[in-house]
Amino acid sequence: MELSELQKLILAHIYKFGPDNPWYMARRLMGESGWAPKYDPDVLEKECMELEKLGYLVRFQGSLKRSVTSSVKPWLKVKAKEMGTKPKGIYYDLSKEGRRVASQLYKELKKG
Repeated sequence: MELSELQKLILAHIYKFGPDNPWYMARRLMGESGWAPKYDPDVLEKECMELEKLGYLVRFQGSLKRSVTSSVKPWLKVKAKEMGTKPKGIYYDLSKEGRRVASQLYKELKKG
């Protein structure tokens, strides 16, 4: 099956930045920034589910890093401790096959 352009971006994004969820990816796909989403989170969610069915993505099971290492901004450490709970939403990570495909896609995106 041929992957859509958005699916390719999702795989490359997770390859570069690690596990992520569709709500955040809508705002920061491939390093974009800003509060307003550049992509529709619902569309991203559907694409992630499709990639999961294809075997390229798996639901992330581990703990997400919530600690802040910056000694310049100690208040961020306090904020991270206050969170106490896992961020909401389903986080997706690459499967073994997904990592292989994403590696190739990422290299192609860097060239182009």
